[in-house]
Amino acid sequence: MINDIEKILVSEEEIDSIVRRIAALIDRDYSVPGSKLVLLCILKGSVVFMGDLMKRIKVPVEIDFMRVSSYGGSTVSGGRVNIVMDIFRKDLDKCDILIIEDIIDSGRTLSYLVDYLRLKGAKSVRTCTLLDKPSRRQVDFSADYVGKIIPDEFVVGYGLDYDERYRALPYVGVLKPEVYGKN
Repeated sequence: MINDIEKILVSEEEIDSIVRRIAALIDRDYSVPGSKLVLLCILKGSVVFMGDLMKRIKVPVEIDFMRVSSYGGSTVSGGRVNIVMDIFRKDLDKCDILIIEDIIDSGRTLSYLVDYLRLKGAKSVRTCTLLDKPSRRQVDFSADYVGKIIPDEFVVGYGLDYDERYRALPYVGVLKPEVYGKN
């Protein structure tokens, strides 16, 4: 698998620095009394990032999960967001939801989820992403917390996959085009 990586884009050390920086910002922003912070992990890719992030956050947090799909096995977003596993909480109106995502590409998924959770009655909804590709944006969307802006390259590792592979890499690397059929 390591031979499939063209180059390391975000090292383990840089990821750790990003996680610490974002955790400090979240602590600052959610230290308000009465805040009920729920980290909402978007499965599967975000689980590694959320796991590391929640260990660094000092304010009390709860966690929950949603699974959505918009890729359908391709390397490009299909444009349609499907909720595969929804969040069900009786106390959603008391929750400050912070959606944790691994990467923002078109922006459609997070834009949709923010609106969806607001309509479901969440007290507040914000977004956090490890990686952001603004050059690929197809909707007007910006995350509240961004780890790193990256170029338009196909990346894997640290939870990000191609065909369910490469998630366990401890860094984010650029996948060689010949691996995913782009020559």
